[in-house]
Amino acid sequence: MTSRRFTLPAGADWIAGFSIAGLLLPEAVAYSGIAGAPPQAGVIALFAGLLVYGLLGCSRFAIVSSTSSSAAVLLAATSSVLHVSADHRSLMGVAMVLMAGVMFVLAGLLRLGAVSQFIAKPVLRGFSIGLALTIVVKQLPLAVGVKPAHSDFLHFSWDLLVMLEKWNFYGLAMLLGALLALRLLARWKAVPGALLVIAAGIALDTLGFDKAWGIAPVGSLQLGAAHLALPDLAWVDWLRVGQLAVALALILYAESYSSIRSLALRHGDAVNSNRDLLALGGSNMVSALFQGLPVGAGFSASSANEVAGAQSKAAGLIACAVVALLVWQLLPWMERIPEPMLAAIVIHAVGHSLSWKALQPYFLWKRDRAVTLTAFVAVMVLGVLDGLLLAMVVSVLMLLKRMSGAHVSELGRLAGGHDFVDCARHPDAQSIEGVLVVRPEEGLFFGNADTVMSDIQVRALTRPKLRAVVLSLEESPDLDSTSIEALTELTQQLAQAGISLHLARVKDSVRELLQRVQIDGLGADSYAAWSVDDAVRGLNLHGL
Repeated sequence: MTSRRFTLPAGADWIAGFSIAGLLLPEAVAYSGIAGAPPQAGVIALFAGLLVYGLLGCSRFAIVSSTSSSAAVLLAATSSVLHVSADHRSLMGVAMVLMAGVMFVLAGLLRLGAVSQFIAKPVLRGFSIGLALTIVVKQLPLAVGVKPAHSDFLHFSWDLLVMLEKWNFYGLAMLLGALLALRLLARWKAVPGALLVIAAGIALDTLGFDKAWGIAPVGSLQLGAAHLALPDLAWVDWLRVGQLAVALALILYAESYSSIRSLALRHGDAVNSNRDLLALGGSNMVSALFQGLPVGAGFSASSANEVAGAQSKAAGLIACAVVALLVWQLLPWMERIPEPMLAAIVIHAVGHSLSWKALQPYFLWKRDRAVTLTAFVAVMVLGVLDGLLLAMVVSVLMLLKRMSGAHVSELGRLAGGHDFVDCARHPDAQSIEGVLVVRPEEGLFFGNADTVMSDIQVRALTRPKLRAVVLSLEESPDLDSTSIEALTELTQQLAQAGISLHLARVKDSVRELLQRVQIDGLGADSYAAWSVDDAVRGLNLHGL
């Protein structure tokens, strides 16, 4: 019985491994072009991601390899380094991948996996659409054989149109034909459409059509040039690398965590984000040590693995072995891949991100429309790197705006019960005579503590015959230094007016903190109540 349980998953993993290998290898070569790196960089990254994550990772479906978004961010980051040689810029790109890996490992060791999404989803989706459109447009010159003078999206697009008469329309026809073939072959999930398209392109090159049509091949894949080495950079270069690697790490983790979590929820699997951080860190560090691209768990490759029937992480390791076999046997032939074919593979891979349906819910809900469009426009106008940085800033501002504008609710007791609810939402709730019961609707932190305490103070001092204030801290799992100082000031101001302050629903961590702080006028009895009702009844027992 036991052997049968293992036989079927092993067979399914073999099928999935062979299937996705045909997808991953052409994409790895194609994504190297997006990053402005030599073709072998994507293949090295593919080996590193599949092997390291397959051994250390948690998800049974995740395929860790080079991704279009991380390749585009890497190109934008390295392009921002000015007044250096191309070789030095390439070396800094490798260092960025290494530094991103180190950041992942440190985050995993510090157990920061709970910080799963530093970039808000509406912002990330707007950015993703803008990034996909940028990638698609920048693949066109590879197919039509022109070189626009500018790199930013708007000027690049204009240059492309101005050079229309210089386009190689044979290359454009090959691009469109390859896209049509990929679209048709996508109907059969088990068929490696990208590999078949590449094979057709190699056949055309072998027969001499590419030379007759003026279409360039991808060129030499020098896997033998890869060697174990740390980037040799000056300290000032490492400082710059660290700054740029933050953006690369954030986009990699946002993309990877989203893929891993979505697939895990679909199948009821557990997610160990800290372990995945370590695995992603190790994958990127190994890739960088051999001059590879950044790697992450892209949704398209991971979904393809799931659809192909993978049952365990063995599918990724099998794919790694199959890719190694293909490279060993077909490396000279891979150097003949026509560039329009690679461009078609990239455009087909990012095509799913160009769906505007992903933004439709925000317009139906009338939520986050402005920030989504801001992220999209930022990529178009500012470029990939600055657009990503602006998206991150917008995400943080959204968080701070929501938390800083914490609303303070006044609570009253429901008739005939013990529950205290918001009086504004429940008109039948009864206020307690001589007692003001309040609850901040967001956790207290440095951005809202002073505002919340000032609001409570004004309400208390303007309320006639008030004897006590009960502050419910159920939304605050912890208090920072600013919150403690604001709470201390509130206690003192109320005491001067003859009003006592009492806390309810205090978390254990906050209770322990208050015992250490020892705020005058806020003794242990003042925050001993577990519920608002207990706190109010305690006031009556003390004759307030």
